[in-house]
Amino acid sequence: QVQLVESGGGLVQAGGSLRLSCAASGRTFSSYVMGWFRQAPGKEREFVARVTWSGLSTYFADSVKGRFTITRDNAKNAVYLQMNSLRPEDTSVYYCAADRRTTQAMSVMRSPAYWGQGTQVTVSS
Repeated sequence: QVQLVESGGGLVQAGGSLRLSCAASGRTFSSYVMGWFRQAPGKEREFVARVTWSGLSTYFADSVKGRFTITRDNAKNAVYLQMNSLRPEDTSVYYCAADRRTTQAMSVMRSPAYWGQGTQVTVSS
């Protein structure tokens, strides 16, 4: 089991940048595929990005491709989401997610087993 705690959210103007962090508990962090999801008010939670165990393979939603980067540091049990060129439509609660299943590394991450509590990102126009 793994526990996830996000940080780094906040208010930023359109065009700006934010870096979200997710700290994971446990000794087997490197065995998890890690991802980020987001949920805007009145909308379903949606996949944003994921990174595989070694960090070599990443996958992004089309809406963030070219603007967001996901990385991980297995020595620090952490995963990061660097968000550049932010837009008002990026405003959401962002959730860190983890899962051990190898199917989660194929493309989009779906229904991950573990979630963080979320961090709010607000982009003003």
